Amino acid sequence: MPNIPLISQFGLAWSAYFVATASPGPGVMAIIGTSAQAGRKAGICLALGILSGSITWAVLTLAGVAALVQAHPQALTVIKAIGGSYLLWLAFNAARRAMRESKTHATRKVSEERSLRHYLRGYGVHLTNPKAVMAWIMLASLALPADAGPRHALTFVGGCLLIGSIVFLSYALLFSMPSVLNAYQRLSRPIETVMALLFGYAGITLLLGVL
Repeated sequence: MPNIPLISQFGLAWSAYFVATASPGPGVMAIIGTSAQAGRKAGICLALGILSGSITWAVLTLAGVAALVQAHPQALTVIKAIGGSYLLWLAFNAARRAMRESKTHATRKVSEERSLRHYLRGYGVHLTNPKAVMAWIMLASLALPADAGPRHALTFVGGCLLIGSIVFLSYALLFSMPSVLNAYQRLSRPIETVMALLFGYAGITLLLGVL
């Protein structure tokens, strides 16, 4: 007999995870910008990096590390400082691209040679996001009762992995389509400006939380 209460808990947590991953934020905006500017391969690599960061926090949460970070504010402060600085660096790069003439095809050729760099960039975006720690603590509390075993935890994380893969890769595939690329070329400056403002706001907010 299936455990109906546990299934309903999974459903609630998976729904919350879907909303969190699909909502516009630094990670989603990074996927959109990279896919439209540098092509499908670069977007997919960055999306996989973000997904890997999400799953890393999931594993750390289930292992109790995230709760340990929550219990020690100084560790969270370090994460905020690193994350804020990294987001400001992304904001600077987006602003620099917004101020120069679009060179999509040249950028795409270079970006395809640096798949690992795009993957690590995505991984860094998510791994240095302190909100991810709290989000996974919230999700774990929603999905897993105190007596949940490893099988339940693996089922929950596996579901999140599937949802995250669908959401992030869909963004990468959609925004690397030729029609979307053409639209991006026409609107690259305002899009990059929005990305710079978003990354900058998120980075400053994190750094202010350190002070």
